[in-house]
Amino acid sequence: MTTGTNAESTAEYGYTADKDAYLKRLRRIEGQVRGIARMVEEDKYCIDILTQVAAVNKALHAVSMGLLEEHISHCVVGAAQDAQVSGTSDAVQEKVQEATAAIGRLLR
Repeated sequence: MTTGTNAESTAEYGYTADKDAYLKRLRRIEGQVRGIARMVEEDKYCIDILTQVAAVNKALHAVSMGLLEEHISHCVVGAAQDAQVSGTSDAVQEKVQEATAAIGRLLR
């Protein structure tokens, strides 16, 4: 398991098994955002636009929660298992801090 944002592209992360599903959802969200831009260009009713923005926010929230769950169940648990073998918990603390920081960013 590779860590950090500068990891090699061949690394396997928790979401790797569901990568196609995540990409499909993100493409759908991308289409929704383009639709919102089109609504603004066409001077659609404010509330209708806000309804679509709320739908995009909800969809992105679902993606982020899925990725967070994958991080905890794969990366944090993996680091804990590695710590049992190595006897050092530094990697576990790093992964927990990453998850905590991600949660903080999601709550802002």
